[in-house]
Amino acid sequence: MPTNHLRVAIYARVSSEQQAQQDTIASQLDSLERRLRDDCLDCDPELRFIDDGVSGTLLIRPGLERLRDQAAAGAIDRLYVLDPDRFSRKYAYQFLILEELTRCGVEVIFLCNPIVQNAAPAENLLVQIQGVIAEYERAKILERSRRGKQHAARRGSVNVLSAAPYGYRYVRKQDGDGEGRYQILAEEARVAQKIFEWVGREHCSMGEVTRRLKQEGIPTRTGRPVWDRATIHAILKNPAYKGTAAYGKTRVGPYKPQRLRPMRGKPEFPKMPMTRVDTPPEDQIFIDVPALVSEDLFAAAQEQLEENRKRRRVRASGANYLLQGLIMCKACGYACYGSPSSVRTAEGKPAYAYYKCRGSEGYRFGGQRLCRNRAIRTDRLDAAVWDDVSSLLSEPERIRAEYQRRLEGPEVGETRELGQLTKLINQVKKSISRLIDAYGDGLVDKSEFEPRIVAARERLSKLEEEHTRRADEVHTEGELRLVIGQLEEFARRVSDGLQGSDWLTRREIIRALVKRVEIEHQEVRIVYRVSPSPFENRPQQGISQHCWGRGCVFRHQ
Repeated sequence: MPTNHLRVAIYARVSSEQQAQQDTIASQLDSLERRLRDDCLDCDPELRFIDDGVSGTLLIRPGLERLRDQAAAGAIDRLYVLDPDRFSRKYAYQFLILEELTRCGVEVIFLCNPIVQNAAPAENLLVQIQGVIAEYERAKILERSRRGKQHAARRGSVNVLSAAPYGYRYVRKQDGDGEGRYQILAEEARVAQKIFEWVGREHCSMGEVTRRLKQEGIPTRTGRPVWDRATIHAILKNPAYKGTAAYGKTRVGPYKPQRLRPMRGKPEFPKMPMTRVDTPPEDQIFIDVPALVSEDLFAAAQEQLEENRKRRRVRASGANYLLQGLIMCKACGYACYGSPSSVRTAEGKPAYAYYKCRGSEGYRFGGQRLCRNRAIRTDRLDAAVWDDVSSLLSEPERIRAEYQRRLEGPEVGETRELGQLTKLINQVKKSISRLIDAYGDGLVDKSEFEPRIVAARERLSKLEEEHTRRADEVHTEGELRLVIGQLEEFARRVSDGLQGSDWLTRREIIRALVKRVEIEHQEVRIVYRVSPSPFENRPQQGISQHCWGRGCVFRHQ
C-alpha cells in the first residue's frame, strides 16, 4: 500500500501522575511526531492513543483498550511506539499485545530497538531480552525501595512516613536539620487533645464528638464545617498521638475489584492495579514522634471505642436491599443507598425503606445539598426492575427475534464483515496487478517495485487469512441457527424458575444482567451489561405504578 494511504496511529504512556504533570508524555509525543514527519505521514487525532499516569502492570488501560478495539476493526495499518516497554514492563504483556496487533494486520514500529518484520528469531532476540530485563529491573527497583524504607524506619527516620496526621506538620529534611520530622501545630493539637478527652474521659461516642466539634465551630483541616465519623475514628486509632507513629500499617496486594460500578468521578479501571490491606501490628515498625496525649489517655480511648463497638445497635450484615450497589443518581452522579423509614409496624420493624441519593444529604457537604432528587421506595423500585429483568428472560419470541436479527441483519453480524474483507481482497489484487503492469511498462523502477510488491502481497496474505477465519465463524453461526427451536423450551424452564425464585436468587440474577440503575427525577433507566440493548422493542412506559406513582417514565439502555 502506498505510504500516503496508510492509516497511522501512535501510542504513548507514562506510569505515574507525577510523570504526567512533568510533561514526560509530551517528549514521547514529540519524538513520535518527528518520526512521522520523517516518514511523510500524518496521524488523525482519533488515532492518537495516550495513557497518562497509568501503570504498565495493568493490561486494561483506557488508551490501550481503544487502540486494540480500533486495530480489531481494521482501522490501523501502522502503529508507532517509542519503546516496547510502553506497552508494558511485563514481557508477557508485551508479547501478548504485539501478537494481537500483528494478527490484526497492524505493523508496529518502535523508535527504540525496532523489531524487524519477517526476520529470523535471532534478529529480534535483543528486543525480547530487553522486555525480560525491564520486568526484572522493575522488580529489583521495588525490592530495593522496600528494603531501603524498612532500614530507614528501623533507624527512626520520619522520612518514610507518607504524611503528617492532623495536629502535626511534616518538615522536610531540606527545610530542617538534615532529617525530616513532625512539628506540632498548636491549634490542631488542642482539637486532637479534646477529641481524646471527650472519648477517653467523658465516654462520648463518635457521633457526639462530631456534634460538639460542629457546635464549637471547629472546621476540619480542609475547611469543612462538619467532621466525618471515619475521620474521628482514624485520629483515635492512630498511635502517632501517643508518640509512636507506625510505618507499614498497610501493604499493597493484587487488585481485587470490590464494587459493581466505579465511584463518582473515578475511572472504571484504576490507574494503579493494587488493593491496600491492613497489616498486623507485629509487622509494623514504630517511629518516635512528639506525643500529644499520654499513653494512659490513648489506652482509655481505645477501651471506650471497644465498649462503643460492643454496645452499638446490632445491624444485619451483608446484603439488605435487592438493588444494593447498583443504583446511582443521574443528576449528580453519587450513589444511592437504602435507608429504612421512621414509620414502624406493630412489631417495631420499619414499615418500608427508601433509596436515597448521597448528594441530597446536606450534612455531608457542609450543610449544602448538591442534589434535589427525591428518594424512592425500595419495594416499588425493586419490583419494577425485577419485572423488567424477568420479561427479558421469560419471553421467547423476543429472544428468537433478536437472535435472528443478529444472525441475518444487514447491518450487524459476521456476514457484513465478510463482505468487507472480500472487497478489500479484490482491491489489493487489483493494486498488485496494476503495480506489475506499471513495472512491465517501465513506469516503476526495480528499487521501488520490489518493496511495494512485497508489502502488497503480505497485506493480501493477511486479508485472506482473516477472510478464512471470518468464513469459519459465519459457518459456525449458521449451525447455531439449528438450536433456535429449543429456545421456547429453555425460556419456559427459566420462566418456571423465576416465578418461584427466592430473594437471594433474584439478587444474583439482577447483578448478573444489570450494570447499573440510574434515577433522575421522574425517570428510571436500567443499563444492562449487554450494549447496545439486546432487545429493540422495549416499553417506554407503562409500569409507572411500580416507581414513584406520579407519571414515572421507565427507560432502558
